Amino acid sequence: MTDYTKIKQQLLDRKSKVEERIKKHFQEEQSRTLSFSTGELSQYDNHPADTATDLYEREKDFALLEQLEREHEEIEHALAKFNEGTFGFCESTGEVIPYERLEANPAARTVVARAEHNVTNDRPSEEDVLDGFERFNYDNNDKETEFDAEDAYQSVAQFNENSMVFEDSSLDENGELIGYVEEIEGFLSTGIDGYTGDEDVVFQRNVHYDQYLNGK
Repeated sequence: MTDYTKIKQQLLDRKSKVEERIKKHFQEEQSRTLSFSTGELSQYDNHPADTATDLYEREKDFALLEQLEREHEEIEHALAKFNEGTFGFCESTGEVIPYERLEANPAARTVVARAEHNVTNDRPSEEDVLDGFERFNYDNNDKETEFDAEDAYQSVAQFNENSMVFEDSSLDENGELIGYVEEIEGFLSTGIDGYTGDEDVVFQRNVHYDQYLNGK
């Protein structure tokens, strides 16, 4: 029969350290107000960013406390198994847990093959745009009608303070009409009153007009 005396002592030592940390650093934290923790008489006159920093640190402390409490529960569970005579056996398969695994993790409940690996496959949403906006440019795909990078630019460009209507301003190095939905918008214009009839529409003899005539 395997001697787990050393493992049990590891659990007892760790339990003592965890309980000491909880008592020393977190026992009174749960009952304290944010003002008490920061030393401020009032949060009213504080800048929101300062208050946010204090709140973040407080939330981090609670997260650390929760982690310690969870570890304490696992240690208590492992010690209880010594009294039941089931320590060292996998709770899922009943197999003997390798001694090396228990040395590394005395509170292990299962063999490695049955361990729960809380690793998520979710990736940050920011990774969707790390390749640049060209990844979302569907101008050359006749079957795609998705809102693409050019559409996004056009939606934002309407808030520009500058008109951006000088010659070639809306052409990129590839000759694509950036800033217009329809090609004719690049060389048709009206007066300050907007469209009041076909007779008020003016043709701008610019590069957009030349491209339109050449069928590009």
